[in-house]
Amino acid sequence: MKFNTKAIHQGQHPDKETGAVIPPLYLTSTYVQEYPGMTKGYDYTRAGNPNFTNLENQIASLENGKHATIFASGLSSFTAIISTMEPGELVLSTDDLYGGTYRIFNRVFNQYGILFETISTQDLALVKSKVENLKPKYVLVESPTNPLLNISDIEEISKICKANGSKLLVDNTFASPYFQNPLDLGADIVMHSTTKYIGGHSDTIGGVLIYNEDDLKQKLDFARMAIGLNPSPFDAWMTSRSLKTLGVRMERHAENAMKVATFLENHPKVNKVYYPGLPSHKNHLVAQKQMRGFSGIVSVEFHLNLEETMRLISAFKIFSLAESLGGVESLVDHPASMTHASIPKEEREKAGLFDGLVRFSVGIEDIDDILEDLKMGLG
Repeated sequence: MKFNTKAIHQGQHPDKETGAVIPPLYLTSTYVQEYPGMTKGYDYTRAGNPNFTNLENQIASLENGKHATIFASGLSSFTAIISTMEPGELVLSTDDLYGGTYRIFNRVFNQYGILFETISTQDLALVKSKVENLKPKYVLVESPTNPLLNISDIEEISKICKANGSKLLVDNTFASPYFQNPLDLGADIVMHSTTKYIGGHSDTIGGVLIYNEDDLKQKLDFARMAIGLNPSPFDAWMTSRSLKTLGVRMERHAENAMKVATFLENHPKVNKVYYPGLPSHKNHLVAQKQMRGFSGIVSVEFHLNLEETMRLISAFKIFSLAESLGGVESLVDHPASMTHASIPKEEREKAGLFDGLVRFSVGIEDIDDILEDLKMGLG
């Protein structure tokens, strides 16, 4: 069964009682038990719900994984992973990563003894050296990264991890399962903020982990129940609905983003464009090797001072100035003051994220209108 067919049919069986084509929304907190401890598979929605099960089957199939566990947010997914760790264990991570991920490790869980170190995971020799010497519990890779769109070689890093007893966790949010499947490349766990492309309409928040290990399913489901990391049944149901159109949406996102990247790369007011689909991107060949498309995010440095940049991104009509990404509508973001403000300036700049960087989440509007909006703003 191919991608779009799985997206529509996996975990989405018609309702047995009524024949409804769309599975119903189970807005219940609790479930009747026939005898104490004798349930029909569910006892309390914090621990599980039919809408959770449906979405997990749907997403696992798209990532070619055996299991999935959904959560209230992408950061809830990381919280669940961290709950399986012991004090003193290390997470070795991509240095150019989402500000919320940096914050949860460095400002929350570091006080409980969870160690966190960032490096350039594009440098395979450095990754090998660090993994061999530090023996991290997890190597966390974002690819493409947020917001510089760096690409790490997932297959090669997975080989390094397996040789040294470390687990590879890949944040696949920017690529989506449509364009990249890290489990097929050797990763142990795949993470998504389903708020982004999987949800796709800027109206739900959620996260998910996909993996193959049976015992990990028990641990992560337990973490969701015990810590209270569950989404609402409504968000799960909405995400299942949205996932059905992921393939067609991602095709349009990528098509539009390539045209935006090409337009901006040739504009006199642009200093540099970051988009893995461009031959000029430093990791273009690695992206070609492991991705089937290059998604919808384009980051740009302009030949403008900071004040001019701020005025520019506040003036667009089609591109709304807002955090988040991956929705059908186009958004523009200033990472240094918005999504990555929690990372200290010196840490941001060490990773190459300067104050002048702008991130575009290119939507699925008509490309002529998108380009006209950019021309208007830059004019």
